[in-house]
Parts: sequence; structure tokens; C-alpha cells
Amino acid sequence: MTAASWYHRDISRVVAEDLLAKAGKDGCFLVRDSESVSGAYALCLLFQRHVHTYRILPDEEGLLSVQTIQGIQAKCFRTLTDLIGAYQQPNNGLVIPLLYPVNRAREPVEEDSDGEDGRASHPPSLVPHSGIIAGSTSGWVTAQPNKAQISQQLQLRLQEQVHSSPASDFMGFMADYLSHHLQLDLEALRNGNLQLRHLSTALVTACRGLHSEIDFTLAGLETLAKVFDPPASPRSPVREQGLLASDPDLELLLSKIATVNHLLSSLEKKVLKTLQETVIKHKLALPSMAAVHPPAAKPMAVQSFEVKVGKTQRASLTVDVESGTMAITKRGCSSPEETISQDKILQLIKYQSMQSKVRLVYDRDQHRSLTRDFIFQNARKREAFCQLLQLMKIQHSNLDEPDLISVYVGTWNMGSAPPPRSMASWLTSRGLGQTQDETTAGIPHDIYVIGTQENSLGDREWVEFLRASLKTLMSIDFRVVALQCLWSIKIVVLVKPEHERRISHVNTSSVKTGIANTLGNKGAVGVSFLFNGTSFGFVNCHLASGSEKTHRRNQNYSDILRSLVLGDRRLSSFDLTLRFTHLFWFGDLNYRLDMEVQDILAHVNKKEFEALLAVDQLTLEREKNKVFLRFSEGDISFPPTYRYERGSRDSYVWQKFKTTGVRINVPSWCDRILWKSHPETHMLCNSYGCTDDIVTSDHSPVFATFEVGVTSQFVPRKVPGSSPESLACIEWDSVEVIVKTASRSKCYIEFHSYCLEESQRSGENSSQSSDIPGFLKLSWSAKQLPVLSPILSDLEYLLDQHLLLSIKGMDSCESYGECCIAMRSMVGSLAQQFETFLFHRGEETGSMRGWMKVRVPKDRRSTRERLYEWISFETDETESDFPTLSKPALRAVRSRPLSLPDAAGSYTNPAYFIFEGVPNTWAQCPRLPEPPYSQASDRQADRYLDHSPCRRLQSLTGAQACSSSKEQLQRSPHYSVPETISCGHQLSPSQIGRHKRPKSAILTRHPQTSGDCSLTALHMAWCLSDVDTEPHKRGSCLDPSQPEGRKNLLRHTRSALEPPPQSCWEGAGSQRDTRRLNRAREKYH
Repeated sequence: MTAASWYHRDISRVVAEDLLAKAGKDGCFLVRDSESVSGAYALCLLFQRHVHTYRILPDEEGLLSVQTIQGIQAKCFRTLTDLIGAYQQPNNGLVIPLLYPVNRAREPVEEDSDGEDGRASHPPSLVPHSGIIAGSTSGWVTAQPNKAQISQQLQLRLQEQVHSSPASDFMGFMADYLSHHLQLDLEALRNGNLQLRHLSTALVTACRGLHSEIDFTLAGLETLAKVFDPPASPRSPVREQGLLASDPDLELLLSKIATVNHLLSSLEKKVLKTLQETVIKHKLALPSMAAVHPPAAKPMAVQSFEVKVGKTQRASLTVDVESGTMAITKRGCSSPEETISQDKILQLIKYQSMQSKVRLVYDRDQHRSLTRDFIFQNARKREAFCQLLQLMKIQHSNLDEPDLISVYVGTWNMGSAPPPRSMASWLTSRGLGQTQDETTAGIPHDIYVIGTQENSLGDREWVEFLRASLKTLMSIDFRVVALQCLWSIKIVVLVKPEHERRISHVNTSSVKTGIANTLGNKGAVGVSFLFNGTSFGFVNCHLASGSEKTHRRNQNYSDILRSLVLGDRRLSSFDLTLRFTHLFWFGDLNYRLDMEVQDILAHVNKKEFEALLAVDQLTLEREKNKVFLRFSEGDISFPPTYRYERGSRDSYVWQKFKTTGVRINVPSWCDRILWKSHPETHMLCNSYGCTDDIVTSDHSPVFATFEVGVTSQFVPRKVPGSSPESLACIEWDSVEVIVKTASRSKCYIEFHSYCLEESQRSGENSSQSSDIPGFLKLSWSAKQLPVLSPILSDLEYLLDQHLLLSIKGMDSCESYGECCIAMRSMVGSLAQQFETFLFHRGEETGSMRGWMKVRVPKDRRSTRERLYEWISFETDETESDFPTLSKPALRAVRSRPLSLPDAAGSYTNPAYFIFEGVPNTWAQCPRLPEPPYSQASDRQADRYLDHSPCRRLQSLTGAQACSSSKEQLQRSPHYSVPETISCGHQLSPSQIGRHKRPKSAILTRHPQTSGDCSLTALHMAWCLSDVDTEPHKRGSCLDPSQPEGRKNLLRHTRSALEPPPQSCWEGAGSQRDTRRLNRAREKYH
């Protein structure tokens, strides 16, 4: 059955609309798979520059029909070709008949040549995915059942199994049988011959290699059996017929397998009986099982750090994790000047302007706290000191469940060679780049995730090798959480024994992206699980090789993102990158450097990695929003990890001689580790580098370690009450959405969260406009938005929760985009503003912003500070030397509370400025000064919530550690808006500066990329040229007298998003806000 050319299989809605837009004729159409209903289709039809989507649904009998259109009787068809042919006629209920099919592009059959390792072998070719019938081009062939059709149906069934079966070699032989010999067996069966001769021949051919394997195994088992029971172990008759192995048949193979089965089942009993007889005969005492203890973990050694105190004074800091103390000893003194216990340490403050400096805040007595500044030898030593204090806090805390864990992620293309005897440098993060200090390298991590490619070891052999390596290094017997393999691509997850009970809901999956997406030499394996209340996802992939195959690698990424089945099944409609609190993606991504080899080598020798990153394909594709949207990556300060000469790390080998010529493999950072986290979660990358002493492969192993905040299964302190005033609720004032689509469909919002008993949905949008081609603007008021009721009302629980929102069409129920909103910033009695991007199938599809609030009852507002919140960053403005501080004065150095984000008065995404009359180029204007910080903002926060996290220094849960990315500290500037007071927010002075985006958003833009922003630049240019102009006030950024204003005379369009009613902020609070605003105006003017 061949697919018609207008059938595009599983392309996304966005791709379908782009294809129709390029065609540009009314009546253009194509058919794709439905994203909302399995086995259904979506008919996409272009009319008057808008795409209309109709669902094609199968009934119980398999008949297809277009979803019922009002006033039109539904018609049923046996094939999709018949249905499309009927709707090419007028008056069938569509907006226009199907006139011009948009054909899918032919996929070139290209050899997936592996540039890394020429020894990789490929299994026999499999049947084509579509099961093409020669001579059929109009659609699916419907004929009476015959031998050929039976063969084709069986081939399709086999193809479905190929994607989930590891036995692809065997499947190749079976595909050949189904294609060429099945009809001969059918003919023989019709003539009364019950022996399927051709099937037997195919099985014998497929199992030929099994004989030698069984012979080898059988010989070993027989030898071992003789050791324990020589008289009772007769020579197997199979071994006497070993000469027949050169001419195998199924009977001989079955006999061998039966013998192996017998030996395996009886061998354990024989060994046990022999050992028991030996014990009784020699009167040996069996060791008691209770007396056998696993080896204890190595105690933490006391570590010392040389520091500078003040301008000239030297001292030594001694950290004893086991005893929970830190001692300060001046140089030249034999005894410590001061010893501080872990419970007295209040806060660690890292300086940003000086990477080696830290401030320690601790209790001196009951009414007084002291601060001391220390300057370490380098930043690595400072991080090691902070990590040891963090570990000391964790070990001596009274918590039953951890707040903070460490995660190790490693990736290595092993080059089909066995690993070295020791992998200590890889597993302890030592080598080149941002590495662990020697004082902390031996501290075991809570979770180890090891991803490999071109791994020739057996699955069990590899897992046991990793466990033995870690046990040698850490003296801990790590437990296996999951192992997933796809050919030579493997991922192993190991955890400490004490965490085994905290792991649940483990899922594994794999996706093939080799030739025609049927071969597993390229692809991905994934593992997901819950650690208490935090969801984790890990993806290890091996993408297409070759410097020129950037587009194919991008497509591999999209295929993996779409097809990998991980996480909660209830979230299967959401983008894979939104299903987990933390998602790690790593492997041999194979992105190369677009530069001449000699230039690359010159930069590597000078360690000029920035110049190389400027031509790194992955970096460039991420800047274009082609792949890994909103992912983060650590700073690359290590040389390219590919392609080294095996046995050395002194030189790169970039020439590979093949029969077709010389292939150039430029040195590149092929092996990468990236991650993406929900907003306002704690994620900090502590190391990112590669080894320099493991030389068995042409790739160097890469490692990264992370400090990750986790949540526990919350147990409320009070029994939930039944009265409404004791229950929390999530209220929405308004929501505005812009999606990139040519559709005019009405939409609704679907709400998902672990804090909700079940998903909720809104009514259809109250207003919409599509004045700008290629975009649809939707709005919901409070009447259409539901009030959500969390299952628990405690503030401590709600601060860790997130909401997943999906914009879906009323007609097709397909998603136009999904997003994630952190509830931490939304808690309060006043509405908070949020803004975030929309994603779908790895693409950015729009933007959402709105007003919402999370109401928490007064008796449920108690909370506690997390263990990771006591380490903070000191901003440059507050860096000063305070020898002593009284306890109340500690708040003077704290930053603005995270629960009070600044207002975002305009769209953060420059691509959407066109909706408010602002050109996209303004995204590049220089930053304006930030509003000054004052303690009043802290007092204002205390009116809303009286919990300690709102009154702390800007901690790692803030902008610095939301996914731990420097990119997320960059905010796109905005133009001035009319002076209005946004409720619930600290206001920028006189609204003259840019508006900072809400903390709950994940909005980042690279200043250097004025590219497509994943949206059509032609659309924006077209719309900007058609917008009317009108005069503006002198001095504004639209002033015609200004040079920039003369170029961009644009009319402001009024946003449909309205702030909450005036009554929300009237009163004393608004008066204080007004006074602060007036003072700020005087200062800035």
C-alpha cells in the first residue's frame, strides 16, 4: 500500500501550515496524522490565507468520515483516497473544494555513513515503512484479498514490530521471506503440503550464527558440570554430532538448546549439593547472614583551605563534615581562633564580581550575628568549600527527606572499543574544563546517569563494570534504577542505596533515527522517574554524523522529541521538554565546527574557545531556535572532544581515508550535555568538562555534575478542612495568547498539575483577532477561566507546584502550544502578572501572558527555608564590608523577594512587538538603569506572605539559578507604556525604563540574534510596512524628530490584556506605591 503524495504522515501542524502558506492558492490541501486522536487524520485546507482543519475519524468498522459539519450528512469511505476524491467536488460542506494537493517532498535515500567509526556494521535492509506497491501512485490499493495482499499485510505487521524489537538482524531475514518466499509456501499449502519448506530455510539461515554461540556456551557448561559431578555428567550427544554444525538444521539446533536448558536448570542444584556435602564432610561452619555487612562508605576526611581575610591577613579554614564544625585558624597559630558549628551558620553569600570571594554569616550569640569575608586561591576552591558546608548541613539536618541532591551525567562515544581498566577520572569529574576540586572529587553523587554510544560491551557486563568502578571509588554498592539500550546506544541510571525507595514510576523508551528511521545505529534511549515529588527525564542520543548534515541532525532531534515515550502518560499531549521538572539531554550530538581544520587547531592551541563556539553548529542552531529551545548548557572551557588519535590526546586525526575518497572530520564538540528545568526550580551546574587520560576511543568522555533541588511527598500539618475559607484556590483575571497559525479556530485552555485532582479546561476564548497574517491573537476573561482548587492548601506545598497549560482548538482538539507557570511567584492576595513562551513538538509557537493569583488561607502559610536557600549571590550594589550586623539588620542586604516580580507591560518576545506597534529592531536598544532597591519592597512582600523564603537574599532559586543559565539573566528591553500602576508589583520609576519580565517566565533572547525568533520574519516585515502612522509626543521613542522615530512611525495598537480592576489595589498600599513612584521620578529626572 503506497501513500498518496498529499499524505504527509506525522508532520506537525506548524509544518503543515507553512507548506500551505508556501503554496499560496485557495483550495490547496494536504492530509497529516491527527495529533489528538490515534489512528485519525487531519485535513488541512487553505482558503483566504487561513488554514481550516477538519478531522477525519475512523468508525468501528474502519470506515473514514470527515467530522460532522453542521447541516451536512456525514459520508463514509473505505479509503482515504476515496474520501479525498469525493471532497474534490463542490458542495460537500468544506469552505472550498479540495483543488490543489500539496505533495510531500521526496526523501532522498542517503547512506548514513558514520564518520566516527568505520567498523560499525548495519543489519540487512528492512521493508520500506510504507510497504509500497509497485505501480500504485494514487493512494491505497483496495482489491480482493490475494496472496500478494496477505504478504504485504504481514510485512506491515513486521514493520510495526521492528521499531520495538532489538532483533533487527533476524527481522531482516524475515522481511526477505515475507517479500519473496511467503507466496511459494502459500501455494504449497493450497496443494496439501503442510511443510513450510521456505520458512524452515529462512529460519535456518537466520539462526546460523546461533550454532557457534551455543557450541561455545555448551562446552563451558559441560566442563563446569564435570567439575562438580563427573560421574553424573555424561557427554552430550550433541557434542558427538558437532561435525554436523557445518550443515545445521532445526532439529540439531533444538537439541542443542534443550541440552543448554537442561544444564542451566540442573547446574545450580548440583553446585549447591556439592558445597553442602563438603561443609558437612569437613565440619565447616556456614557464616551467618546477619554477620555479613556491606562495606561502609568512606568517612569524609577533614579538609583545609588557605584563605585571605581582610587585606593582608592569612588564615586556614578547616571543614569537618563528620563532626559538623568549621574552624578558623590564623597563620602562625597552633590553635583555632574560632570554631563554628553547622547549626550556627546562617548564610553563605557568594560574590559575583570576585569569583573567589565568599561571605559567611553566623551566630555569635543569642542577639548578634557576625559576617566574615574570605578570599580563596581560586573559584574552584571556593566552590569546594561551599559544597562541603552544604554537605555538612545536609548530613546534620533533621529532615526525613532531602531537599537537595547531586546528579552526575556522563556521555562517551566508546568507538566500539572496550573501556580502560580504570575510569576514575570520568566518574570523579577530573580532567579539563570546569572540574571538581580534589577536595570534593571523592564525594559520591546521589544519582549517576551514564550514557554511551558505540558501546560494544554486553548490557549486563557494562552495568556490572560501572557498579564495580563506583564501588572501588566510593565504597558504595549503587543500585540499578534502569538500563535502556538501542543497539550500541546505552543509558544506565544508578542511585545510592538509601534513595532506592524514593524512586518510583520508572519508564524507559527508545527511538531509531537511522536510515528511514528503522535502523538503531543512530537514535536515542531515555529514562524517566520520580524522585519523591520531583520528576526527572534523561535522554542519551547519537545523531547523524557528517559536517554537512546539520539539517538532518535537527530532524533527528525533532523525531526523538516527538516519538520518545517518557513521563506521566496524562501529559503525553505536552511537549516532552515540559513533562519533567528537570530534563537532561546528552550524547554524541555530532554537531561540528564550521571552520577550516588548521584554523581550528590554531585556536585550540591558544585555548581560544570563544572563537570556536562562534562557529559551533549546535550553538548556531540553538540561536536560530531550531533545536533545544530554552535548554541550558554549561560554559565550555575544554578543547573539542572529537576526533582524537586513539591511544593519545596529543593530536587530532581529521582525515579518514575511504574507498570513496578522503573524508574530513574537523575537531568538534560532538559530545554535549544540556538540560532544561521548570521555572523557579533549583538547578546549578557545578562542573562541565572532559577527561584527558582515557584514550581508547577517538572521543573523550564528557561529564557534568549538578546540584538539584527536590521536593518530598508533602504531608500536611493540619487535616484539610471543609470550609471554603480554609482552602486555597487559583484564580485567573485574564489571559492573552498569540499563536503562530493561519487558523481562525476558537480555542480553549487545558490546565494540568500534580496539585490538581484532574485536568481542567476553560471555556472558548472571548475574543480573537487575526489582523496580522500568520498570527492569531486570543483572549480570555475571568468569566471563561476556571477557578482551580489544589488538593492541598499549605503554602509550603504550593510554592513547589507548577501549572502546565495547553492551548487547544475547539474543532480539532489539537494543541497550538504549551507552557509552564511556576506558582511560587503567583501566591498572594493581589493578582500577579506572568508571561511565557508556548512550545509544541520542539518548536516555539507563540506567547502567553495574563494575570492570576494563588490564594492561601492564613492558617496554612507556614513554611520553612530549603537547605539550598542559605547559599546566595551578592550583587555588586550591596558588596561592602560590614564587620558586624545585628540580627534584624540582616534583611538590609537581601534582594527583592521572588514572590513579587516586576510587571511586564509589553511582550518580552520581540517577535510580538508588532501587536503593539513597536518594531522588532528595538529589541537591540541598550539597557536602561534598574530601579533602586529599598527595604519597602520587603515590607510590602511581608504584607502578602509572612514566610521566610520571601525575606531572603536573592538565592539560587531566583534568576541566577532558574535552570542555572546566564542567558536567563538577559531580558529584552521594552518600550514605554502609558503610566499605570500594576497591582501587586514593584514599579519601575516613572515607567521610563524597560519592564523586567516576571520571574515565572522562561523568556530569554540572545542579544546577538536578530534572526527569525522561530517566527516568520517576512510576516513581520510585511505587517510593519502596512501599519498606519500617526504623530507622537516629542521626546518619545516614536518621535518623528528622532532619527529612529522617522524610520519607524507606527500606530500603537491597544492590547486586549487589561490589568485587574482599580479596587484590587486602592487603599494604603497604592498610596505607598504612588509615593515611591513619585520619589523615583524625582531621582531619575
